[in-house]
Amino acid sequence: MDGGRRRDRQSALTLVAEQRPDEGRALAFCGHCGRRPQRGFRAHARVCESCGLGLILRCSAQDAPPVDGAFLVLDARLRVCAVSRRAEQLLAVSETDVVDRHLSALLVPAEAQAASGESLAVAIVQAAGGDRVTRTAVVRPANTFGVRINARIASCGPRPAALIVLEL
Repeated sequence: MDGGRRRDRQSALTLVAEQRPDEGRALAFCGHCGRRPQRGFRAHARVCESCGLGLILRCSAQDAPPVDGAFLVLDARLRVCAVSRRAEQLLAVSETDVVDRHLSALLVPAEAQAASGESLAVAIVQAAGGDRVTRTAVVRPANTFGVRINARIASCGPRPAALIVLEL
């Protein structure tokens, strides 16, 4: 009560969960070269203006691959949808030769235990289903032993897909 008047206002302060600066902000990037569209980019454009090869994808800013980074895009069936230029070099493949092939033709879990392969597949299927949790795994090229690569697995789109960023 304030001078006979009742205050029905809510407090101006509200507790909220802590967020990282880029958390929740979507970022567009090319599915081939990883470059970000320039200012003035047409929101409805589908192909990268820089390289002319990649489709424009979106994911959270914290999960986006670095420009010219190594990454793959997969669907929920673990089929390759896109391979970045750097991943082509790293895995010694051509995107046109591996699109629609199973992930196991390119990457396998670096650990010998069966559980690690299962968890890699589960992480990819969940990300391709739109799950917003970022997961990590250690992988190796399917045709090479003794190499270990940290991989970050997250969701991307426009249609939910799994983004695997190879952290070299």
